[in-house]
Amino acid sequence: MDAATGRALTFGRTVLVPGGLAGRDGPGGIGGTAAAPGSPSALRREARRLAAVCVLLSLAAAALVPLTLPLGWDETVYASRFSPHGPPTPFSAPRTRGVPLLLLPVASWSGSEVLLRVWLLALSGAALYLGFRPWLRVVSRPSAVWVAAALYGSLWTALFYANAAMPNHYTAMGALAAVGCFAGRGRPGPARCAGLAAGLAVATLMRPNEGVAAAVPLLLAAVAVPAWRGRARLLAVAGGVAAGALPWVVEARLRFGGVAERLAEASEVQGGMRPVLSVAAHLTSLDGPLLCRPCTDDGVWWAAVEWWPLLGLLAALGLRAAHRARTPWVMAGTGEAAPLWLAVVTAASLLGQYFFLLPYAAPRFLAPGYALLAVPAALGLLRVADRARRSVPVAVVLVAVLAGHLAVQTVLVRTHAGIQERARGDWERVAAVLHAHGVRAPCAVTGNNSAIPIAHAAGCLRTDPRAPERSDAVVMRRADPPSWARDWPRHPVPGTYHHGWTVAVRP
Repeated sequence: MDAATGRALTFGRTVLVPGGLAGRDGPGGIGGTAAAPGSPSALRREARRLAAVCVLLSLAAAALVPLTLPLGWDETVYASRFSPHGPPTPFSAPRTRGVPLLLLPVASWSGSEVLLRVWLLALSGAALYLGFRPWLRVVSRPSAVWVAAALYGSLWTALFYANAAMPNHYTAMGALAAVGCFAGRGRPGPARCAGLAAGLAVATLMRPNEGVAAAVPLLLAAVAVPAWRGRARLLAVAGGVAAGALPWVVEARLRFGGVAERLAEASEVQGGMRPVLSVAAHLTSLDGPLLCRPCTDDGVWWAAVEWWPLLGLLAALGLRAAHRARTPWVMAGTGEAAPLWLAVVTAASLLGQYFFLLPYAAPRFLAPGYALLAVPAALGLLRVADRARRSVPVAVVLVAVLAGHLAVQTVLVRTHAGIQERARGDWERVAAVLHAHGVRAPCAVTGNNSAIPIAHAAGCLRTDPRAPERSDAVVMRRADPPSWARDWPRHPVPGTYHHGWTVAVRP
């Protein structure tokens, strides 16, 4: 409203009124009624709703994934940096110090797995809030932010890993927060620059490749988009990546001989980073397993595939709605759709490396892309919800689709929690057989890669199979021990979830 005349201002077919936007989509912006989108009261209300969603999702994760779940293989590697969770396991070139830093406040003084999972559950809920919070000032319909958090947070991967010592959720939230701080209107102040740098620093500290992948579209946008040009954004992006990568670079020089050497070793551990098409592998792994390497023997559960077309359709509807909207900051050089497109492009950059460079798949690898795409998808979902209020058939279809989606995700998280609880119990069963035949700390155990968590469970070090003089036992599954241990007494492990475990103990 013009302050001098009291008349409403018109932008195309959309009218700005004191309560918000009115026009083809109704008051309040994209397809709904609300107070002025950027008003402090509206932001506070939606921030409270976002916080409530984060708490509810954390409680759902606690109910669906037992807090007593033993630490997984990767979690053991990270937690064993601290003496209560020792002895330490090998820390290979692809790993970073980000997750051990998350564990430090608890793992440094307590060996309780339950306490560690409670801490991680609270930490992941806080990260979920901080990741989506900057978007309240970016989208014209702030209610889409908590809807986006619910979309992302209700995925089985997000629920399963909510209390896990794994980096992917924190990488996702760091990248999401960074894009939200970057895409805000006008020149960023100190707080937004700090949020942008911190988000990229967290993402890079957790997974350097993903931090760089998130930073590249932001740097390009800071150069190519007039409304986003400026030294502040460029310095914040560069500073955030540099701060997050510094520990990795220092360790590369101290342990691996340099950055190039560490990259080469990390690529070898990952099976050789190279141009490859892994989309089918990721499609196969939508319902698991947690690590699909290789995926040749795994099939596709088509009910789980619903997430990809649902996400794509809702994101497309959100982008279309944003293009149709007329908002005041269009006149300042960028529109409602520009931040959403930046989220899409950044998601593509993050997903591309796993689709086209990594020769295997894991469902958690796609978490950062899902988080960024959830923002336009939430706007699309609200658009459909607005239509459903005026059409019973649309409402029925919407409820059925969402109910089916949540049912699939719930089944998957419960299934994998049960599988992991039983499978990780095998390590304790194997360790019990080792203890029963005299293999106790201090001791050394060798075998294939699965011997790493077993050695840790038994309180032993894991040694190289090529160094027989250092090994007290060999642990194998469905395989014979190496030639130098063929004559050692063998003992089967009864009652395991995965059959075929045997241990050969030095006579």
